[in-house]
Amino acid sequence: MSTRQRRIVELLFNQQNEITAADIATEIGTSTRTIHRELIDIEPALAAHGITLHKKSGIGIKIEADSEQIELFKQELNLSVPAEYSPEERKILILCKLLQYDEPMKLFTLAHELNVTMPTISSDLDQLEDQINEQQLTLVRKRGYGVELTGREQAKRQMISLLAIKYLDDSDLFGHQNDPSDHAVVHPLTNQLLSMVGKAQFFKLERALWQINKQYPIRLSEAAYTRLLIRLSVALTRIEHGCLIRQDQELAAQPATSSVKDNGQLARLLQLLELELPQAEEAYLGSLLRGEAQHELGLLVNHNDMSLIETVTELIRYIEIKTQISFMNDRSLVEGLIQHMHPAFQRIASGIAIRNPILTQIKKDYDELFTLVRQGVDQFVQTLHVPDEEIGYIVMHFGAAIERSKQFPWKVRAVLVCTSGIGSSKLLAVRIHKELPQIELIGHLSWYEAVRLPADDYDLIISTVNLPLASDRYIKISPLLTEDEATKLRAFIHDITLKNKEPSPAAAADPDHGPLDRLRQLHIYSDIVLQLLENFRVHRMNRSSGGPDLQSQLLHMISTIEQPSVLLNKEKIVEQLLHREEQGSLVMPDTEIALIHTRSEWVQQPLISLFRYDMPIKLNHEAGDVKQVLLMLGPMKLDKASLEVLSEISGMLLLTDMVALLEEGSKEEITGFISGQLEKYMIRKLDWRD
Repeated sequence: MSTRQRRIVELLFNQQNEITAADIATEIGTSTRTIHRELIDIEPALAAHGITLHKKSGIGIKIEADSEQIELFKQELNLSVPAEYSPEERKILILCKLLQYDEPMKLFTLAHELNVTMPTISSDLDQLEDQINEQQLTLVRKRGYGVELTGREQAKRQMISLLAIKYLDDSDLFGHQNDPSDHAVVHPLTNQLLSMVGKAQFFKLERALWQINKQYPIRLSEAAYTRLLIRLSVALTRIEHGCLIRQDQELAAQPATSSVKDNGQLARLLQLLELELPQAEEAYLGSLLRGEAQHELGLLVNHNDMSLIETVTELIRYIEIKTQISFMNDRSLVEGLIQHMHPAFQRIASGIAIRNPILTQIKKDYDELFTLVRQGVDQFVQTLHVPDEEIGYIVMHFGAAIERSKQFPWKVRAVLVCTSGIGSSKLLAVRIHKELPQIELIGHLSWYEAVRLPADDYDLIISTVNLPLASDRYIKISPLLTEDEATKLRAFIHDITLKNKEPSPAAAADPDHGPLDRLRQLHIYSDIVLQLLENFRVHRMNRSSGGPDLQSQLLHMISTIEQPSVLLNKEKIVEQLLHREEQGSLVMPDTEIALIHTRSEWVQQPLISLFRYDMPIKLNHEAGDVKQVLLMLGPMKLDKASLEVLSEISGMLLLTDMVALLEEGSKEEITGFISGQLEKYMIRKLDWRD
């Protein structure tokens, strides 16, 4: 709760009778409009403590509660003393406050709320100005007027969304609010962003978005789904607070197809939310729905940060040498580190503190490994200081890899949900197998997959974060599974077993999880792999035959593909490839090999081809010249299994043996290596045991 909100609440507590918003505004020193906006956020906080806020038109506002409830709430307010913030946290909070209010703020008010001097606020604003201008907004500062952010409402929403995407994690967004069992202290910056995102309405919007997600031309990835959810929630929160898009500007910026009648997804969303919006707002929401789907449609491979991939590769090889344990062939470790470190390093670079509540236990359990990872990160990550909290998370990935071979199958079916990353989920899986071998983990799911899984498909959900589910459907534990938590988990299993009409072994006969289902899946994956490898080609290319630029070379490559629709539309496919290329080339570290990929409506079936040039060709990117290009194409509508196989093949580019084969190996040697790696993948994927 902000300082202003605390003052409003304290003023209401001290009133025996109704008080008008205008009187509160006069007392606080702000506008009536601001008071009404603050009351929107204050009301649910009071309601959570059994305190009712009565608002009577023409009379005023009054709090209704017994003295015990009021006293308890006052005690909590007194505990919420103003915090000291790092310079980066303070600047983000200043941005949030300026974005939240469509009116000038006094420097004194900002200084008072953030517990610093006015010159400090002025210096922070100087440093924020470039960042604000980049978002097409203007920082207005006038003596006697205060400071204000001006610009299009669309730009303000975009900036709020970017801040939320950058500084909030899944546990912030999707954990239960006001969970009495969760005593963790929430950082004021997190609270501020959650308020601006509209956490109070988040789950209602999420349920509606899930329904229309089924209508997308492709199923959005978890990251894309979360981005879209945040952007929509920010928009609806701003609309609720009266911050509307100007009709003339926004309609001119949006195509005519943004109207509800032409957008079935938008119409369905508004119907589910029971909303009627101005035409400009409909156009804006329609552009959000369209934009995220278009971003995903061209995507075949998820990682484009080659400098990070190189760092991960160097770190893994360093730990291999120090421990004499082979890690590079562990795809779960490689992919997990890439997926975890990218957003984590972004946060560190922005000056945001990394939280790791289990750091002490990690250091205790993995003392030597922690030291090695610390040394490796210091050696290979020299552009920023990585704190011990983040080192702890990286250690968990390596710890999971070390213990991964110790598996014990059983028939209590459990689903694992872990938002800290693949490494921590793998480590938790290993710990569960060691401590409770009666548990068989049937899947690692995201939060939004797990909450919709039919109850008959599992016996329990094990999660490291709060889930929007009834307490008897899941159990929350830490990624390290302490002894107390293992005891708690055993008790949970015992309760489930007692409640089930059928004993757990009956689950083994479930056709959706038995040998027959695995055979069906094996058939699906085998067909995909065979089709890809049987059509795999290696082409010798003369740079002089293709033309001077990348576009000409791509046309030359596409001309070799034996799909009629590809040949007829090769110019359009090249345009799509170039568009993907502009977003970042996948050039393997210390090689002359590039992966170029896209999805296209003119590609009938997925394919991969290798092109070897006699001389290096230049990419439209800073990555440099290459002599080998692995071209990967897929249809616009591609099933999940095909995407997984293509992603697995792209991940092989991190393997030394694969790189050597792409440089000099024959077609047969390359397909032999790929088939061997995919065989191992399918064994892991299908949990196939002797």
